[in-house]
Amino acid sequence: MSSDQHFGLTGLATMGANLARNVAHHDIPVVVHNRTTSRTERFLDEHGSEGPITGQESVEQWVGALARPRVLMSMVQAGPATDAVINEIAPRLDRGDVLIDGGNANFRDTQRRHAKLAEQGIHFLGVGVSGGEEGALNGPSIMPGGDREPYDESVKEIFEAIAANVDGTPCCTYVGPDGAGHYVKMVHNGIEYADMQLIAETYDLLRHGVGLEVPEIAERFESWNGSELESFLIEITARVLAKTDEATGKPLVDVILDAAEQKGTGRWTAENALELGVPLTGITEAVFARTLSALKSEREHAAGLLAGPSGNRPHDESLTGDLEHALYASKIVSYAQGFAQMAAAARDEKWDIDLGSMATIWRGGCIIRARFLDRIREAYETEPTLPNLMLADFFAKALEQAQDPWRRVVARAAELGVPTPAFSSSLAYYDGYRRARGPASLIQGLRDLFGAHTYKRVDRDGTFHVMWGENGREIEA
Repeated sequence: MSSDQHFGLTGLATMGANLARNVAHHDIPVVVHNRTTSRTERFLDEHGSEGPITGQESVEQWVGALARPRVLMSMVQAGPATDAVINEIAPRLDRGDVLIDGGNANFRDTQRRHAKLAEQGIHFLGVGVSGGEEGALNGPSIMPGGDREPYDESVKEIFEAIAANVDGTPCCTYVGPDGAGHYVKMVHNGIEYADMQLIAETYDLLRHGVGLEVPEIAERFESWNGSELESFLIEITARVLAKTDEATGKPLVDVILDAAEQKGTGRWTAENALELGVPLTGITEAVFARTLSALKSEREHAAGLLAGPSGNRPHDESLTGDLEHALYASKIVSYAQGFAQMAAAARDEKWDIDLGSMATIWRGGCIIRARFLDRIREAYETEPTLPNLMLADFFAKALEQAQDPWRRVVARAAELGVPTPAFSSSLAYYDGYRRARGPASLIQGLRDLFGAHTYKRVDRDGTFHVMWGENGREIEA
């Protein structure tokens, strides 16, 4: 990249600061800015020597310091803060400049911002960035959406330089128009919700179903990370479970309040799935599980009132081996649901999302990176229009091999009174999807009786209704 091309970044919280450092580490000039001037000064004092980094106090100075066409990236909190930054920057930009939002924005907001800025001749990119603070510094997975031509001409070289790299391939690819990049990041985060809930349920069963101590569970996850379950989340689960609290000497997990927080991307994913009519059971149950965990005082009260399983329920060591298979199968389901949702959204929004490429860029840098992402990429290379990942040979065989222990885990958890919403809903989805005929015919019959909603038949075309309140004869509606 020539020395007169500059990249500007505003928002120097952890993610923004680390991204700016990452850019500078690749000898790309970066001009930084933060609404709070003291934060800019502190950043320059601590990291200004790491590469071609300069800073500006005001937005006007920051914009003016950049070569045209300007490439400016906002790394501020999603929502009103992002709109405030855009409203402050946009009047100072020229036609042809590129403004990037790298926060976790709702894709509908990105579409709105894209349309508004297009009227001013400003190119807007909504970009998903995954990997946390470590990924931002050392190489994240990047999901750019928006105008293709300015991305290719002014942004692609920067992003591919700073992205994670697996087998010589940058974990960055253009996703699609307007909000496509932020949409894919949203689904990524939804899969992340499901993954973490499955891991939490596995931990719960290993501790309260098998009877293992926390350090033993940490060792179990560490060993699993050398198997088909290998992933970033399995790796860091072992690290968290192995951590001892210095103040009490207890496992850290025992002194952390059991109320999980959320920032909204999982909920957005579930809401959008309902809009699209996509059965997103695992991710949605993971969102509900976090919501239930937040009812801490109610749960403490209920613990003394509501009965659990009767009789003595001894620990079951056989669960240990079964859980490895159940976790793997349920992970396949969560990815299958997420990819099916992206395919449905692509059809609905007229986006040409390459699902195999999404699997490729998620192999490094991002939170849900896992060994079997290569298998997902291969599945879409073999059959680009694959309707569901579970139908690909590799995953169909893996689910077949895992289904018996998967069923035992769900059944045993119910006997023990240990809630497994993600395991259970994933298995129910698998069983529902593999059935050629299910019980929905009864639902349609009931809907026709109480609301005259009609039904279709399996033996001839047309729409029908039974005259339930009259003579009970069937008519063609």
